[in-house]
Amino acid sequence: MERTRVPFTFQLDKTLSLLSNPGLLLASTKRSGASNVMTIGWGTVGIIWGRPCFVVLVRPSRYTYEFIEDSKVFTVNVPSEALREWVGFCGSRSGRTVDKFAAYNISISRGQLVEAVTIDACPIVYECRVIHYNDVIPAHLDPAVEATSYGGKDYHRLYYGEILGTFAVPGA
Repeated sequence: MERTRVPFTFQLDKTLSLLSNPGLLLASTKRSGASNVMTIGWGTVGIIWGRPCFVVLVRPSRYTYEFIEDSKVFTVNVPSEALREWVGFCGSRSGRTVDKFAAYNISISRGQLVEAVTIDACPIVYECRVIHYNDVIPAHLDPAVEATSYGGKDYHRLYYGEILGTFAVPGA
């Protein structure tokens, strides 16, 4: 899909709105060329260390974790309404057991600035390079957040992805 470069703030309100419902699509590609995608519902965009960043949270148990750890790059793909069912599928299946792209015949392309896939049907894509990460520290969590989100296990890693480029289809 042909996309043009836009400011990272382009339709940011739409991106953040879709983050909570139905979710965004986080994709990464290992150096070997294998790719995976997962649905994310937690994340944020802002300026960190003077750079535009997309911060995503990934649990170590998730298959995508291996991909980001290997390549240190990822894309955040903003889905169209037509992808709603697939977004749900990506959030309920593991790439360890199913090729999520093949299951729905989803076309992908290499990023323009990172060696990670982008999802052709997504009108907006953020291409990111990990510039920092840190793990959630259970002792520092509000007890209510710990109880409702973790229950004592599988704490997220936060990846701070410098947004190297944001791309959108014309008219997005």
